[in-house]
Amino acid sequence: MTTKEVWKLYSDDVKRFIVSKVHETTIADDILQDTFIKVHTKLHTLNDLTKLKSWIFTIARNSIMDHFKKANKTFEFADFESETTVLENVHTEQDCLRGILQSLPKKYRNPLFLSDIKGLKQAEVANQLNQNLPTTKSQIQRARKLIAQGFMDCCGFVLNEQGHLVGEIQEKEDCKVCI
Repeated sequence: MTTKEVWKLYSDDVKRFIVSKVHETTIADDILQDTFIKVHTKLHTLNDLTKLKSWIFTIARNSIMDHFKKANKTFEFADFESETTVLENVHTEQDCLRGILQSLPKKYRNPLFLSDIKGLKQAEVANQLNQNLPTTKSQIQRARKLIAQGFMDCCGFVLNEQGHLVGEIQEKEDCKVCI
């Protein structure tokens, strides 16, 4: 498959995805161009064409993250007040996740943090928290379910047939967690 064929198939969808994250079409055009330059240079490395779409969206997501990282770097050196208003208008899944995590009861938040953030094995988490392994496993699973439920309640996400959260982040004023 050529880059031109990939462009015809996916460029509109990828652009909508990018615009939904950055909320500015000129920036989205730049990120889209960046994404397809990467697709063009790395297309030959993709072994399984059935994964093409998810691969492209992963590249787009990484390009969006690169954009925000660059924006934060300019934020450090630019006029504080003008940059603050720009950053306040950006509403991300991270904002919602932060609110959802803060609302988790401590008995779920601590094991989840040690396991999923610090990368400890669940047995190590149980030892560190002085509790048995089944309790720790249960608390971690419950925390993950509460996070998923938080995204569904907060941002209108839904679970697809495979049990994965899908959806788009709501506008900040519609979010019940980040306001």
